[in-house]
Amino acid sequence: MNNLRPVGIIGTGKYVPEKILTNSDLEKMVDTNDEWIVSRTGIKERHIAAPDQATSDLAYEAAIRALESAGMTGSDLDLIIVATITPDSSFPSTACILQDKLGAKGAAAFDLSAACSGFVYGLATATSFIQSGMYNNALVIGADCLSRITDYTDRNTCVLFGDGAGAVVVGEVPQGRGFKAFDLGAEGAGGSLLQIEGGGSRLPASAETVENKKHYIYMNGREVFKFAVRVMGTATIEVLRKAGMDRTDVDLFVPHQANVRIIQSAMQRLELPEEKVVVNVDKYANTSAASIPLALVEAAEEGRMKAGDTVLMVGFGGGLTWGASVLVW
Repeated sequence: MNNLRPVGIIGTGKYVPEKILTNSDLEKMVDTNDEWIVSRTGIKERHIAAPDQATSDLAYEAAIRALESAGMTGSDLDLIIVATITPDSSFPSTACILQDKLGAKGAAAFDLSAACSGFVYGLATATSFIQSGMYNNALVIGADCLSRITDYTDRNTCVLFGDGAGAVVVGEVPQGRGFKAFDLGAEGAGGSLLQIEGGGSRLPASAETVENKKHYIYMNGREVFKFAVRVMGTATIEVLRKAGMDRTDVDLFVPHQANVRIIQSAMQRLELPEEKVVVNVDKYANTSAASIPLALVEAAEEGRMKAGDTVLMVGFGGGLTWGASVLVW
């Protein structure tokens, strides 16, 4: 990858809805309590989209901030990729809705479904398009409204999820900067461990699927936790190997924000101190594809990255999937 056109992030933006749902709020809705949630997940609150907000609305707010950061407008874009598992509708794609809102006439636009790994998958896809010379500038967004697919009577899952969007503009950067390696993968055999069973061609929406709550997130928490801990380590080691680096080269680690215990496990395996790790799961909970970009953009806004820093991003999610990348900021 180092011999190709250098491609990196040239603009960032994020957005979360105004409404905040705290753990104490959830105590009034379901049999749980703040101490139980914090001790097991690290989550204290999450943002919830307003009734009139859809995923494209969250994505748009993050997108205009990213474009402004890059000194660009929608008309400068060649490609729009929206990573999401909660599109506005089955079709048209959320990316096409966003293309129209941004005035990005003529830009290619499509959605990408890789759950919580989706943003890294999107970065890898955009980088490949730009390195090839096919396009020059791409907008990659991770956006999800998980509140729309969360069963707030299920105490095991309803505490885990929130809504939000993070966006980056990807384009050519100076030599020596940009993405150095990606590691993407999947274990489809574990797909049933984390899924929404209803609503597709296998089990179309019906009165029965609605009654049986087949349109909500189902998760085998124990097995997904074991997968996450394992793959966070193996994907990190592999992507650093591909980049010709090791853990001592990492200046900032931006993991998927699903559970603080999973993040701590990765920190221990990589022997990374707290000051090198971005953790904001306490404020936003698990926002799926928005998780990594929200953490990345927040770190950028806080000045935690300087030019030349090596940034490691690692995610895992439904599919089961994983995605890791090494970026020189």
